[in-house]
Amino acid sequence: TKEIPGNGIDDDHNGYIDDIHGWNFLGNKDGRNVKEDSYEAARVYTALKAKFGDEVPDSASTKQADQAEVALYRKVKEKIVGSINPDEVAFVKQLLPNFLKGDSIIKKDLGKEEYSCTDLEKYEPTEKDAKNTKMFLTQICKGNKTNDITNKQIIGELQGELRKAEAATTAPEEYRKNVVLDDENDINDRYYGNSDVMTGTPFHGTHCAGIVGAVEYKGKGLAGVADNVRIMMVRAVPDGDEHDKDIANAIRYAVDNGAQIISMSFGKEFSPKKQWVDDAVRYAESRDVLLVHAAGNDAKNVDSADNFPNPVYLDNGQRATNWITVGASGDPKNGGITAGFSNYGKKEVDVFAPGVDIYSTIPGGTTNYGHASGTSMACPVVAGTAALLLEYFPKLSAAQLKFIIEKSAVAPSMDVNIPEPGVAVVIGGKKKTVKLSELCKSGGLLNAYEAIKLAATLKGDRKQNKPILPKPILTNNKQG
Repeated sequence: TKEIPGNGIDDDHNGYIDDIHGWNFLGNKDGRNVKEDSYEAARVYTALKAKFGDEVPDSASTKQADQAEVALYRKVKEKIVGSINPDEVAFVKQLLPNFLKGDSIIKKDLGKEEYSCTDLEKYEPTEKDAKNTKMFLTQICKGNKTNDITNKQIIGELQGELRKAEAATTAPEEYRKNVVLDDENDINDRYYGNSDVMTGTPFHGTHCAGIVGAVEYKGKGLAGVADNVRIMMVRAVPDGDEHDKDIANAIRYAVDNGAQIISMSFGKEFSPKKQWVDDAVRYAESRDVLLVHAAGNDAKNVDSADNFPNPVYLDNGQRATNWITVGASGDPKNGGITAGFSNYGKKEVDVFAPGVDIYSTIPGGTTNYGHASGTSMACPVVAGTAALLLEYFPKLSAAQLKFIIEKSAVAPSMDVNIPEPGVAVVIGGKKKTVKLSELCKSGGLLNAYEAIKLAATLKGDRKQNKPILPKPILTNNKQG
């Protein structure tokens, strides 16, 4: 039976009522929704501090059952407490309010929520606050030798520094717990949330969805990468860090309801319930579903810096065969082939794809469009390319899609910049350059044309899977 919209009945018996367009795991049945949340590092630090006390126990005297948590506590405490510089915190506390004042003026003048140094080149502010904000952002761009750093990225970095300082002394607010009302410690308690997938601030998801499969409206607007796709919307990420349980359930929901490709533009530094997510990734792998994940926007080498979720299974160290991690490329004529903000990694990032100043759909109607930058944008470019391949070659498996996209990536002839954090870079410093093969596994940029040519030479081996009803999940409590 097909789901009938708005009748309050689970017509298709999948456990989710009125899920016509997808599901929102950040809400409850009375219509309330989680819009923002704390950062995972703060949540983990607070929980483990309550369990073990202010000091991290000595590993030698720790019970075997607590070894993993003690190691995690040591790591997260260093992140929260060990890296705090009081002078830097004081500087950011003074800088951020002033930056935001100017930012609000510039956004109004430019008519856009996110802007880069390129947008500011011809912009002449008249108010002092706007002048100061333009000057600060321009200095950051000059120091990074790129114009693709945006106001949102700088604000995110500054706010992150303050949240890190606050987490050392103040427990984060439990936004999700007070709304969703599920059992956070039970992965089998999965039938929570509601069908309102457009609640909160849907700019990010709408923009990503348009990149994959937007359709022109009366001959105007834009077309996504793929021209014959259906979008399933699954809301599991608030403004802040996502919870592992929601991500695991979101992946399983998408798989059970027929998704062939899942585009995941989110990430975080700690994953206390990584095993739950790993089990969901394995489930997607067993159902031949491709997972495409954004590498992140911290200009970090994720070969050495943790970034979750990831394709490495915690229990055996093996890699999922259905996973692609995507870095963001930019304009070689304006900032360089690699986006200045993109994470990278010779082992952990698979391919780079366009992620700077991407034009796509935004909320507000059938004719609303806007620009945004990030690996969040590069991720659906790759997911859309995978969908395009399936349009023409529907028998290709998830592993084959991964192989094709990576094998057909084109290596640039010139060296590329190694991304560096915007606020941390020394003004006037010289950028380091390397071959792209030092920054990602394929050593190349996504090329849809070459991917189609390669796909035409392969015989597909996709499994014929039908949506199934969920079964209880067997898992343990290892941490990442």
